[in-house]
Amino acid sequence: MCSAPQRSSLSAASASVALVCRSSRSSPTSALRSSAGGHLGFPPNLIDVTSAPVPASLAEIAGRVEARLAEVLAVEEARWSTFDPDLAEPVGEIGRLVLGGGKRLRPAFCHWGYAAAGGNPADPIVADAGAAFELMHAFALFHDDVMDDAASRRGQPTTHTLFAERHHQAGWSGEARRFGDGVAILVGDLAFVLADQLLAGANREAWAIWNELRIELNIGQVLDIVGSVRNDRTRAKAERICRYKSGKYTIERPLHLGAVLAAPDRAAELLPALSAYGLPLGDAFQMRDDVMGAFGDPAVTGKPVGGDLREGKPTPLMARAVEAASPAQAEVLALVGRAVLTDTDVARVQQVIIDTGALADLEATIDRLTAEAVWAIEQAPITAGARAELVALAAYVSRRLV
Repeated sequence: MCSAPQRSSLSAASASVALVCRSSRSSPTSALRSSAGGHLGFPPNLIDVTSAPVPASLAEIAGRVEARLAEVLAVEEARWSTFDPDLAEPVGEIGRLVLGGGKRLRPAFCHWGYAAAGGNPADPIVADAGAAFELMHAFALFHDDVMDDAASRRGQPTTHTLFAERHHQAGWSGEARRFGDGVAILVGDLAFVLADQLLAGANREAWAIWNELRIELNIGQVLDIVGSVRNDRTRAKAERICRYKSGKYTIERPLHLGAVLAAPDRAAELLPALSAYGLPLGDAFQMRDDVMGAFGDPAVTGKPVGGDLREGKPTPLMARAVEAASPAQAEVLALVGRAVLTDTDVARVQQVIIDTGALADLEATIDRLTAEAVWAIEQAPITAGARAELVALAAYVSRRLV
């Protein structure tokens, strides 16, 4: 059940969140009946998580940001082509990723952070900041795919895989894999630079937040890598990775950046209030991602089945399973992160996660964190319109499909 700090009643704006949290769910202790398809991309009868609608404002925000991204990338592709026509292709990989879909959550939270502080989100700096967040995210994904040796993203071949195959087919000298990795890393670096360029006109308060965001993102990635090789699956460490690798830079920092772009003089008042919403919701966002990484259907998520289990990711979900596992169950969980993990192995691990109650516990935690975020934003000194949109986004990100 969804719980929240004491209050008399939910506002009309947050009623949808309450309904999502109170929706009945079958117990996730039932047997794993299938490894494909199902509600929300999970195997049938595994869990029944009621989805929330996509906020209508997301499409409008995405349209503005995508137009700005297309403009920036067209200029950059043309510039690189003047050096060598073949250079347009690596630059085009950024467009293939950032214009090939995505939830645009970071631009949305930046947009509503700006509006929350009283700014007009139609101001050009908002689209620039939103595009910068998408390019920063692309930088992280290009590098993450190389580090994880991921073959696909969103159902398409990853950049390093694509260029390694091109090297192999052309019969070029050297090692195909090293070539592919090198191209992907450099493409990611370019996305990082372009993100910075888009914020060239931002105020110093915004740059202070942007700098913190970039450092926090790297801290989270290093924690993730170290945690994977150490097989360190304690709950505290897993949740710290969860917060720094994704949660803060997906929700809290975009809200902060938007707010100080609009009203830098109100930073002391606004930033703590937005953090009280953004931090718990960021944790819930990443925990939902962890569930999808362990149980998601590749046809829905665009990622390999049990991807996080194959990579040995030290997630809050795995931490809960390890804490509650019997000796026999612990032996099965020890399979996680092995170089070769069969589909049968993945199914066995999934079953242990269910049987230990780890999945049910994480779902309850997601509900609690979402309710905490909604309660916080209802108290925040922000505009009413932004408050309503942030409540709707809370429901969506904690119950999203992909």
